[in-house]
Amino acid sequence: MGSLFKTGVSKAHSPMKLVPATGSSTQNVQNANGGGDFCGEEEGEPMSRTEVLFRTYWRRCWVVLLWVLACLVLFVWKFVQYSHRSGFEVMGYCLPTAKGAAETLKLNMALVLLPVCRNTITWLRKHRPINSVIPFNDNINFHKLIAGGIVVGVILHGGTHLACDFPRISESDRSIFRQTIAAGFGYRRPTYAEILATTEVASGIGMVALMAVAFSLATKWPRRRSPVLPVTLRRVTGYNTFWYSHHLFVLVYALLIIHSMFLFLTDKLMEKTTWMYIAFPVLLYAGERIFRAIRSGSYEVDILKASLYPGKVLYLKMQKPAGFKFRSGMYIFLQCPQISPFEWHPFSLTSGPQDDYLSVHIRTLGDWSYQIYALFQEAVLSRSQGCPKLYIDGPYGTAAQDHVKYDILVLIGLGIGATPFISILKDVVKGAQTSQIDDSGLRKCSLTKGPLKAYLYWVTREPNSFDWFRDVMKEISNSNSKQSVVEMHNFLTSVHPEGDIRSALLSVIQALHFAKNGTDIVSRTPIHTHFARPNWFNIFSRLARKHGGAKIGVFYCGPSKLARELKKLCTKFSTKTTTRFVFHKESY
Repeated sequence: MGSLFKTGVSKAHSPMKLVPATGSSTQNVQNANGGGDFCGEEEGEPMSRTEVLFRTYWRRCWVVLLWVLACLVLFVWKFVQYSHRSGFEVMGYCLPTAKGAAETLKLNMALVLLPVCRNTITWLRKHRPINSVIPFNDNINFHKLIAGGIVVGVILHGGTHLACDFPRISESDRSIFRQTIAAGFGYRRPTYAEILATTEVASGIGMVALMAVAFSLATKWPRRRSPVLPVTLRRVTGYNTFWYSHHLFVLVYALLIIHSMFLFLTDKLMEKTTWMYIAFPVLLYAGERIFRAIRSGSYEVDILKASLYPGKVLYLKMQKPAGFKFRSGMYIFLQCPQISPFEWHPFSLTSGPQDDYLSVHIRTLGDWSYQIYALFQEAVLSRSQGCPKLYIDGPYGTAAQDHVKYDILVLIGLGIGATPFISILKDVVKGAQTSQIDDSGLRKCSLTKGPLKAYLYWVTREPNSFDWFRDVMKEISNSNSKQSVVEMHNFLTSVHPEGDIRSALLSVIQALHFAKNGTDIVSRTPIHTHFARPNWFNIFSRLARKHGGAKIGVFYCGPSKLARELKKLCTKFSTKTTTRFVFHKESY
């Protein structure tokens, strides 16, 4: 007991010691000197902070700069054009300002659809030359950025018209009005109310109202039904409300076409260019929705197994449709007609590409997930009725797909955020080859491109959470016993740290149980459970020393607060050591 107690306490003071998932000594992918000789890559000097930031952000920067430049060029072009029109004498600089903003709105109303064409993006990200210059992982962020540009354009365009242009028209000098823009109004100067009643203005106001509803419900608090909101608002908000309100864009685009066909001050068809901007994106998006509807209709899946885990987590094992191919890290959309025939919700696949089934873990975090959990709970407990019918759509790509670019992976999941990485671990265990040493003592490169080593850090608050992936962890540990290409670490944050006297007895029992049975008493897997939060600085420091000169892909799924901390550590250690850490965050 004394020696076990000392062992438990010594482990407590170094909780970041990397213990292999199998409990055996780890076979490193480096040479005997601990160097990072990955396929001939040599250690170099640490990169400067400027170089790290450039490598991290240059793809995003050139896309954003190109977008900003396009908006500025269109605004200036239209501004100069209308500065020389006859209407300028009546409305002054208000007219070219409104028209310049309108031109940027045309562009942004076209571009805003492209980042949510998921099938197209999934297909494009497979092509390395395209994926290397376009940041497809930021498609949702770019969608939000363009939406912000639309808000600015609407305020500038609509506000200038309502507050400046229309009052100047209704109060203009009659002689100047007749000599300039009278023909566009039937040679009768309209009142402000009459201008508002015209087709072009009424359709514009309708668009603004619909977009205001959709944009407001898409913000963070209403979408997640935040407790900050009043009770009355929480009742009418949530993901479902966001989803349905976002489909008001169909009416918005219909009104946009009507609005563009009844322009003031011009009857020339060639100047009514809105349809030219939006034709291709609208057709592409419509084609994607039709394709998704047809494909999902043929992907009705049979439920092979449904399990209920603590924390209201639903595990579904589904039959893999014929011809359904995916890569590790991808996700699918699920639809349950019994809940809603229109709603589709994304979930990461926890089955590997080599598995003959599909599996997902669904945690009840919203109204739809609560409903599907209740339906399957009733089916599982009663055992007298079949499982609810489900349709799937996908697969779709995410940032986790980029794991194949790296020799070393660091996968960090908080709570249910571990789900995107389960299929990756399966893929690494089955597909990776261990490093070999030839007669001269030099390391040979792996014949198969893919990660040579993967680390999983799973942080959870409740010990019952380990039930979610217990079978998967055991499977990976057993498959990994010879290769040792995967190391998994569990962290339980609801228990006192291992160095704390209050957890000393638990550490002793933990060590005794592992010595006798080869399994951890907390997680009931071969993976050791650390108490308290991880010391990320120590983890990154150890990885930087162990894999000097390597390029490590850090993939994270969880709250944004920790994402910022991990991102800073990636930059810090990339500049202070020869190891380069590249950060990726999952977002849907």
